[in-house]
Amino acid sequence: MKWRGRRGSGNVDDRRSMGRAGAGGVGVVGVLAILAVGYFFGIDISPIVQGLEQGGQQSERPLTEAEEQYGEFVSVVLADTEEIWGEVLQEQAGITYAEPRLVLFSGAVQSACGGASAAMGPFYCPGDQQVYLDTDFFDMMGQRMGAGGDFAYAYVIAHEIGHHVQNLTGVLEQVNALRGRLGEQDANAVSVLTELQADCFAGLWARHAQDRFGSLEEGDLNEAMTAAAAVGDDAIQASAGRTPMPDSFTHGSSQQRQEWLMRGFRSGELAQCDTFAEAGLE
Repeated sequence: MKWRGRRGSGNVDDRRSMGRAGAGGVGVVGVLAILAVGYFFGIDISPIVQGLEQGGQQSERPLTEAEEQYGEFVSVVLADTEEIWGEVLQEQAGITYAEPRLVLFSGAVQSACGGASAAMGPFYCPGDQQVYLDTDFFDMMGQRMGAGGDFAYAYVIAHEIGHHVQNLTGVLEQVNALRGRLGEQDANAVSVLTELQADCFAGLWARHAQDRFGSLEEGDLNEAMTAAAAVGDDAIQASAGRTPMPDSFTHGSSQQRQEWLMRGFRSGELAQCDTFAEAGLE
């Protein structure tokens, strides 16, 4: 992905220098593996992580060279989303795009949605219209999931920005109201539709970013497709030694996530990302 030397966003709030210093006796890689389970199964395992981190102290620290580079990368990708969605949302939906802030944190963070640890993975909080990301997640993608690469990481950011677009269009409000009236299985199905639409929005962004900036290089789409497959509920459950249970899926299968990502990329149109209508929901 061509991103170096390009404009960065002014909407990045980097709090990583205030991250938790220790990770107990398990080590960073061990903690990341545990965090992945919490993120992909939708379980808050903060108490477990806190137990592993006993003795860790909250203190200021200098960022590593790799962290500095991740920060620059995130800033450029966020700037790209601002330019693309600022145009696309107005032209295709008649909605003015409100730029979100992206908070980089290390270990734990406070948001309008409550306190969260890295166990939650990257997330979007509609309460403050901010995306929260621990850049250690990128390392985990490459080292533990075989889904590394700049464009794979950009897909993660674009997916969370997709949730912000859903918030601006009123989708998240409708989804939350609907889920409150449903049983667990049906609520999971609605969650899957929500996540697949965010994947489609990520693909839509990638299409327009390529058209405007020419940012994609050979192999970039494969990186994103590999990442989408790696975060499928079936792939995650299978890698954990479990038989995939579709009724428990909350993000969609690997195939679904890849299909909707590419649907957004091929079409570049919001109307083609209506997962709810395709499922018979209006």
